[in-house]
Amino acid sequence: MPPNYQVAAGLDVHKKFIQATILWLNGTKIQQKFPRTPEGLLGLRDWIFEYKCDVVACESTSDYWVCIHDLLDDRVPVIVGNAADIKALAHKKTDKIDSEMIALLALKGMITPSRVMPRHHRDFRKLVRLRHFLVRKRTDIKNRIHSILDGELFHLSQLLTDIFGVSGQRILHGILEGASVDDILRSLPPHIRARKETELRDLLNQTLSQGALMQLGHCLRVVKQLDTEIEQITDEVHAYAVQKYPREYQILTSVPGIGDIAAITLLAEIGNFKEFLSGDRLASWIGIVPKVYQSANHVVKRSITKRGSRLARWVLIQVAHAAARARKNVLRDWYEMKKAVIGTGKATVGLAREMATIIWHLIVTDEEYVDKYTESESPKPQKMHTIRIPASPNYTLEEVLALLTDALGFLKKRDPDPI
Repeated sequence: MPPNYQVAAGLDVHKKFIQATILWLNGTKIQQKFPRTPEGLLGLRDWIFEYKCDVVACESTSDYWVCIHDLLDDRVPVIVGNAADIKALAHKKTDKIDSEMIALLALKGMITPSRVMPRHHRDFRKLVRLRHFLVRKRTDIKNRIHSILDGELFHLSQLLTDIFGVSGQRILHGILEGASVDDILRSLPPHIRARKETELRDLLNQTLSQGALMQLGHCLRVVKQLDTEIEQITDEVHAYAVQKYPREYQILTSVPGIGDIAAITLLAEIGNFKEFLSGDRLASWIGIVPKVYQSANHVVKRSITKRGSRLARWVLIQVAHAAARARKNVLRDWYEMKKAVIGTGKATVGLAREMATIIWHLIVTDEEYVDKYTESESPKPQKMHTIRIPASPNYTLEEVLALLTDALGFLKKRDPDPI
């Protein structure tokens, strides 16, 4: 049943101003433009209250709507609609027409409200998004470092698995500090020297240009700073997630492929899973369902809609990749079956959709994920990692400690940004 609104306010929100229209059911309208400043927002609020609007509506344009929603929501209903849906109903494009159309759609109850999360959760989500942003920037800078070294024909990545690990950092910082080749080699763990000393010595005898050294120095300092900031944000969002959503966090991390960061991100982006009536509704909101075109009896399914949270969608795809690579589990079986029919890409997206419905069901029913293989298999001993220590009677105490430290780091090593 449509709402019984008599007067509605439609807002076309921009970065610097807000075009507003108040529309009555009989067709009367008034329009005014407000600057998007603290004083302008207070003027808009008083204007809306003066004319006793039953509802206020605006588009979910960037984060420009947030301050308006928080300012008005305690006195009058505020509908935040999807910008694409609203624009699909408009035929002309001016700011005044847009605001009038929004007011008309709100008056007729034709705007589907977007989900607006509580302020504290929006702050949590912003922090999680900031972390992902910084991780992407760190990756960009690391790729830049690879490019600098390759441009100088300094192919360190061919000798070390990760040039940003302990050995790689010691080599790069040694070069920047002007250390001798022998000093740099002595700073490396003994097992690295024993296996690759000759190749590393040949590489370190190469000379990097002054410009390359300057760029490397700046990039490495930025990476170090980003590492610190990312670690701090990770601790903060992890503490918040465990405190506010302990059971949901526990359930999510029980699903194959979902690690700490993926669980935190899904909690931040989705919020209250129980607001969705079904797992299919959740998958549709995230945008991992196909577009459907139907004419009479002819139905065509195309690419996914890509509506909703881009970050939640990306994380679910990564989680699906991880689940498909994990040791034997039902999700991997489903993926392998679909891959044989529709190919790798579509099978991965399909698995992501299935996992969205699974985690919705688990959280709504308060159950942890239990795989049939886990139930049927008896516990197996943990895999033992072997660190090969080159035989040598001449290790110094410092070298032995360095070797043990490196071995311990290997055993504890984890992905710097695990999904």
